[in-house]
Amino acid sequence: MNKHFVIYSIGKLLQVLSMVLLIPAAIAISECLPAPLSKIIQDVRFNGFLITIIASLIIGTLLTIKKPDRIHGNLVREGFAIVTFGWIILTLFGCIPLLFYHLSTYPGYGPLHIIRCFTDAYFEIMSGFTTTGATITTNIEILPKGILFWRSMTHWLGGMGIVTLALAVFPAFGVSAYQMFRGEVPGPTTERLRPRLAQTATILWGVYALLTFLETLLLWFGGMTLIESFCHAFGTMATGGFSTKNASIGAYNSNYFDWVIIIFMMFAGMNFMLHYQIFFHQKFVVLKKDREFQFYISVILIAIIIGTVTLQVTGLSSSSDIERSYRNVQLTPEEREERMAIEEGKVSSLYSTIRHVTFQVFSLTTTTGYCTVDFDMWPNIMRFMLVLLMFFGGCAGSTGGGIKMIRIMVVFKTTWREVRHMIQPKLISPLKIAGRALEEKQVANILGFFTLFIILFVFFTAVMCLFVPDFTTAITSVVSTICNIGPGLSGIGATENYAWIPIPGKWVLALCMLLGRLEIYTVVVALSPISWRK
Repeated sequence: MNKHFVIYSIGKLLQVLSMVLLIPAAIAISECLPAPLSKIIQDVRFNGFLITIIASLIIGTLLTIKKPDRIHGNLVREGFAIVTFGWIILTLFGCIPLLFYHLSTYPGYGPLHIIRCFTDAYFEIMSGFTTTGATITTNIEILPKGILFWRSMTHWLGGMGIVTLALAVFPAFGVSAYQMFRGEVPGPTTERLRPRLAQTATILWGVYALLTFLETLLLWFGGMTLIESFCHAFGTMATGGFSTKNASIGAYNSNYFDWVIIIFMMFAGMNFMLHYQIFFHQKFVVLKKDREFQFYISVILIAIIIGTVTLQVTGLSSSSDIERSYRNVQLTPEEREERMAIEEGKVSSLYSTIRHVTFQVFSLTTTTGYCTVDFDMWPNIMRFMLVLLMFFGGCAGSTGGGIKMIRIMVVFKTTWREVRHMIQPKLISPLKIAGRALEEKQVANILGFFTLFIILFVFFTAVMCLFVPDFTTAITSVVSTICNIGPGLSGIGATENYAWIPIPGKWVLALCMLLGRLEIYTVVVALSPISWRK
């Protein structure tokens, strides 16, 4: 392991972070005006950004004073270490503005108060960078505009990858660039659109920015403020889910906003290589040839049909079932009946049911996590289906989390191939996707990832059972964080948050977010002791 090169690269990332933070800092200043400069510097809405910009710039510069010697090899260990530790350290610096705000607004004092504030700030920003969208904020709407914008902007940076951004800004990262790109871009394949990796990173970010800008305009024209439009576009295209409203997208109760966001969630769940081929080369035929995209759309359409029929036939769960569902603060009978009446209205007609089912299916399959309904009041079969969709995730090369559609396809095909081999032992049957045979090494990699994913899911669920009194909440807290979704069921459902989770539980879930976003192998390689041996 070339530690000097890892440190140098992380310094470069801190320099990128200091530049990016100028945007939310400017918003914070505009919110503090017309106060004099001396007052603005002392204002908790701004001073956290100022300190973070200065600290990240100084430390980043110190780490890059001495350039590393020229190094050779594929540098898998270095690339994965830069991505893993880069994300951990960027989150550490990125949470400082929120930490300052929490210290000034949370009641309490002493070491435990500081630990609690730091844990919550780190959890929130890790949730942002990993595009999870799990929040500890109980009243989002009172947050300062600069912090609201920053927490959503972390989604946007993490969606395509801040290291991928750095590859475009600092193309001289060197020979480990491909390993960093491979470690950060979601999915089992990391195709290059151009021979130079910096060009590929620039193209991906260009497509990503274009789609984000288009959605921002559409939301703005629909009536959102400009900051709200940017925040929700960041959350959609990054499949993150941070909203500026306590009730998420449901607060707007708008047909227009729902369908705009549905369309862009669909785009975000697609491989961005397809967007490039369609937008810049008008090769619409790629949609016909891409089996993963077809599988992605098929899964979503089947889920929408099942969900719509189920809700039209059965309606919501019974009042007694809803009462038994765990919530951190249980609803009174009056509150429960009032909420049930609201939710029944959302599935009272066929169109309304299709609209809300389509939104939630896209939101949870693409791992965006926005909500327009309290799906904890839906029948258990629907709740099960939504949790199952969380595992599927988006396509490889998308900003979505989860296992990824292509891996699910390979697992299904491998299972069926083994069944056929048991019937016909001498059968030679290479595994094919879109007519192209996969190498057995690729298949083994995907099966290894799938196995490791399930092992970690089971392990972390067992750990969360120590901190959470409800089994459904414990299970879905791990699903929603390791798949980078945000909302789960029961105590962390669509209308709940993670604020009540004990401090150790929040750190466990923060680790799940990192593992899920960097797709396990990256983190395992970076943290493995063998990687640090010469």
